[in-house]
Amino acid sequence: MIRDIIVKWAPLLVLVFLVLLFPIFEWLEDFRAGKDHIYLLDSRFFSVRNASRIAVAATPGLMVAIGVTFIIIMGSIDLSMEGSVSISAVIFAFAFLALGGTLLSWAWLAIPAAMLVGAGIGFVNGLVHVVFRIPSFMVSLAMGFVGTGLALVLTGGDRIRIEDEVFRSLLTVRWLNFPIMCYVALLALLVAWFIQSHTTLGRNFYAIGGGEELAQASGLNVARIRVLGFALAGVFFALGALMAVGRIGIAETATGNNFMFISIAAVVVGGTALWGGIGGIPNTLVGILIVYVITNGMVVIGLPSWLQDGVLGVLVITAVVLSTSRKSISFVK
Repeated sequence: MIRDIIVKWAPLLVLVFLVLLFPIFEWLEDFRAGKDHIYLLDSRFFSVRNASRIAVAATPGLMVAIGVTFIIIMGSIDLSMEGSVSISAVIFAFAFLALGGTLLSWAWLAIPAAMLVGAGIGFVNGLVHVVFRIPSFMVSLAMGFVGTGLALVLTGGDRIRIEDEVFRSLLTVRWLNFPIMCYVALLALLVAWFIQSHTTLGRNFYAIGGGEELAQASGLNVARIRVLGFALAGVFFALGALMAVGRIGIAETATGNNFMFISIAAVVVGGTALWGGIGGIPNTLVGILIVYVITNGMVVIGLPSWLQDGVLGVLVITAVVLSTSRKSISFVK
């Protein structure tokens, strides 16, 4: 019981601890520098500007991590996110420019087109996985390389710039000091939570993750649900691509770089079990905030990037150790 309580609340406690820790480090640095009138709440880390910076940086990763969450809840794994994000971003950019180059024209159709591309890649992932009985991590890893390769072929290694002021308003226009893209991400988060908690499909994800044989015996079409899950994940990967393009105004082959580690780390650190059936969207939100608070906080206090990756790696291992029951899992794959 104690272990279950720790696993349930540890991610949120870690997030609170980190939010309090970095201002203390900043305060100590100012104290060593001999600054007068040092106030803990008057730190660069605690500022609204910095909170907005964290939110903007975390938005694309949150979308991708949500997609990964659905897959991991089913007890599978999806490693295609980098290729899916890259090809979705490139297809969006080409379609956007071809249809007028502004959301006030027909270019808005590029948004559903990108989401269809992401869903299509996810659908192929799931279909190959269930039809040929190939491990999901292998199928999705291969599809990720395919997506990255297609993006490279289409762009020739060049960058595609999106300069439409309406689309760029996702980043440039702010409500209550936060860009519009943060509110769009919040809406997508609520939709994902609704799918997880209040739809038959979401409940079936948990049923499969809790025990595929039992779900099959209960009459669930496990193969169909898995394919739908991968397609749904692809939609959120495409949303991550749109957010990434909206954030920097550029679509390129490298748009999907680093999303694999960030998204899986966020899901695991947030408390979603790798073997499925435990966790969910709220856990992923906490996990992605942990990842980006660490990244931002270490930059604020001047620590190198390699140390950031090391800390995240240690957190992932710790989260897996805490959440894994060695009594119920006798063999580690």
